[in-house]
Amino acid sequence: MLSIGKASWTEQPDGYLDRTPILQFVLTSLMFAIWGAASSLNDILITQFKAVFDLSDLATAFVQSAFYGGYFIMAVPVSLFLKKTSYKVGIMAGLAVFGVGCFLFFPASNIVTYELFLFAIFIEAIGLSCIETSSDTYATVMGPKRLGTLRLNVAQMFNAMGLIIGILMGKYLVFQDSNLKEEMAGMSPEQARAYGAEQLGRTLEPYKWFLVMLAVLLVLFALTKFPRCRVHNDEGKVQSAPLRETLSHLVRNRRYMTGIGAQFLFVGAQIGIWSFTIRLALELNPGLSDRDSSNFMIISYAAFFVGRLVASSLLTRFRETRVLAAYMLLGAGFICAGLFTQGTLAVWLIVCASFFLGPGWPTTYAHILGTVKDRRYTETAGAIIVMALIGGAVMPAVQGAISDAFGMHTSFLLPAVELAIVGVYFLLEMKHDRLTPQQQRELEREMERGAGGETGYVTAE
Repeated sequence: MLSIGKASWTEQPDGYLDRTPILQFVLTSLMFAIWGAASSLNDILITQFKAVFDLSDLATAFVQSAFYGGYFIMAVPVSLFLKKTSYKVGIMAGLAVFGVGCFLFFPASNIVTYELFLFAIFIEAIGLSCIETSSDTYATVMGPKRLGTLRLNVAQMFNAMGLIIGILMGKYLVFQDSNLKEEMAGMSPEQARAYGAEQLGRTLEPYKWFLVMLAVLLVLFALTKFPRCRVHNDEGKVQSAPLRETLSHLVRNRRYMTGIGAQFLFVGAQIGIWSFTIRLALELNPGLSDRDSSNFMIISYAAFFVGRLVASSLLTRFRETRVLAAYMLLGAGFICAGLFTQGTLAVWLIVCASFFLGPGWPTTYAHILGTVKDRRYTETAGAIIVMALIGGAVMPAVQGAISDAFGMHTSFLLPAVELAIVGVYFLLEMKHDRLTPQQQRELEREMERGAGGETGYVTAE
């Protein structure tokens, strides 16, 4: 089997490792790029489907509803599956199911029905839910506990790169250097149907690459030895809590439940902004081609990536609640500025808001998970946080309905309000976040010295 050394880590009783195994962490981080690329392709599909199927903005938002609905439905079942198996098996199962979803794009493009495309996206999302539920928690615990949030932010860098790769695949493999909606408007119904079917065939190209990549990753995971990272007692036996006990514990945890609501709104804002940025650019800049409009999303994802890099640096020096509160409120401010301007400037201001989305998901995820002190509940707690991705199914649909009623430009008021509420959540959380990262590190070192240097158990798959 492939490995760095021979199980070069020591697993502590709480499931964390004494050091981060580099190969295993990189392979796990690649999973973040996979779902990043898949989710950014949705932004391309929304524009393509709107033209080919002549959809309203509300109907196009069903792409995100299918995608994030799959996450919502599968998150808890996946956590139960992880309790019975392992993080590694969860990731491999997710890759396999995601591959099935990619394959379903081929019959969907031949049958040319919106519903079958939505079903393929839903199956994709089931696989990605399995991957993300496994990977988010796995990246957090794959090393010393004090660096858990930093590790998750580093892994999420791959997600930002995946977002850029996905939108580039859409720009050059799906979009053409024209405005598809305007082209089809000048055709007869028969010509429009034939040309629309031809353009849907172009959506297959990114998924061919996905299938090849998934096959390679499955082989790598099968051959690589991974740590289990599970809570165990002094005899090395893995400990977990029953689902009913876990849910009862989590529901009584007010900070955890409030955090779930904040994550729901954050995801709704992020997906709403990205789902309709291309549509906004086309609406405010008549004559802009589909391919050129995708440049706004490329820059949005680049800003998102830079924002995450800057936040990762800030999080090593400042308390995470301060950093996130500032990011969320500034993001809301840029969107509001875009609402009071017109044309290309309005689009650019909303693009700038993506910078402040950078640390949102991983830092909020780790912050919420940190409110659950008993590690026996971690898998289920992490899965329910992943379920908050249902915000990406619900809120963009609401934004689409607002767009149909009042215009695409006005609809961006909704994500501005959502980000402002998340900013207030972090302001309220400041009272629980009393230590700077440096103070936290010093406290944990003192605790480790006081524990007398206990050793854990080496376990691997």
